[in-house]
Amino acid sequence: QVQLVESGGGLVQPGGSLRLSCAASGIIFSIYPMRWYRQAPGNQRELVALITSEGATDYANSVKGRFTISRDNTKNTVYLQMNTLKPEAAAVYYCNVNWSRRDYWGQGTQVTVSS
Repeated sequence: QVQLVESGGGLVQPGGSLRLSCAASGIIFSIYPMRWYRQAPGNQRELVALITSEGATDYANSVKGRFTISRDNTKNTVYLQMNTLKPEAAAVYYCNVNWSRRDYWGQGTQVTVSS
């Protein structure tokens, strides 16, 4: 049974930083690409960042240079370091893995950016 559990969200002021974590279980974590998505109220869920099994990364244009995705295969965990946060980054952040041709999602973690 695949499980993804996100943590690390919260309230941060504009310009601040947060580090999200997503712990995975039920899969051979090291061989799968992992993704972070976010969804703000009234918006579609959008891809924020991805990291391949080899560690290659890619980002949405809106977060390039400010967000960093990383993974620790010894802990079955993927991270999203978010710096210089802007109010428009406020959303529920989800991690994702596609396993056996099916998308799995965590419960999400809320990020609020406000002064």
